Amino acid sequence: MNRVWMITGAGRGLGRAFAEEAVKNGDQVIATVRKLNEDDELMKRENVLPVIMDVTNKDEVKKAVQAGLQKFGRIDVLINNAGFGASGAFEEISDEELRTLMETNYFGVTNVMREVIPVMRKQRGGMILTVSSQAGAMGYLGSSAYCSSKYAVVGLSEALRMELAPFGIQVASILPGSFRTDFRDNSSMRYAKNPMPEYDGTAVHATSKFLAENNHKQEGDPVKAAAFLYSIIESGNLPIRILIGKKCCEDVRGFLGDRISEIDSYIEDSSQTDY
Repeated sequence: MNRVWMITGAGRGLGRAFAEEAVKNGDQVIATVRKLNEDDELMKRENVLPVIMDVTNKDEVKKAVQAGLQKFGRIDVLINNAGFGASGAFEEISDEELRTLMETNYFGVTNVMREVIPVMRKQRGGMILTVSSQAGAMGYLGSSAYCSSKYAVVGLSEALRMELAPFGIQVASILPGSFRTDFRDNSSMRYAKNPMPEYDGTAVHATSKFLAENNHKQEGDPVKAAAFLYSIIESGNLPIRILIGKKCCEDVRGFLGDRISEIDSYIEDSSQTDY
């Protein structure tokens, strides 16, 4: 059965790769973008509906969902992909910068979910996948703001997975490692506007420098990531967290193993705290 996908941030990066993979397999795609390239051949395909939409604009989100339903009649798979990165020490990130990040990376996700969930509930089925990050499973130097936004959508997805199961809706998080997209470009990565000299020479500023200087060199292939994700969706059974990339899987597995060891180190004493 051909599916109808709604993919936010479908113009580039992983969102673009996901859209191309769906189209290649004969599915239909509601492709939301903030700006439409009139020369983009993908967006001219009969089974693609390009929609101008900013995830932080609730009216645009509502109109995009309605346009998709009018064109295709249903939404089977939602990929919440739109978002951007942030680098800098916690002290360097202003309230304004943090709130702007959360408006897109977290509240943008909830805006789209609020419109799509009723559609899937009435259909008695569907899949909702939100692109988090490896930074949504483990903390990173100089990424406190970004990690908090990505951890937030993982927690949201895991709770929604239980809430929506009675309606036949599956929910999962996508946690990619480093992929060779434009994510580290200035269009997708934001650095602290007011860096503090106190952090000069520390690992925090070294991390920001590394991100800026090592763009389009990441080990991950977006096309292969999209094919992998499509195969999981095709299986009909979504894991609660979908890690993408060898290093990502190894790093997160090691991180979680350490956390289990920590719990084991104090579980007996902690268990004595019950009434």
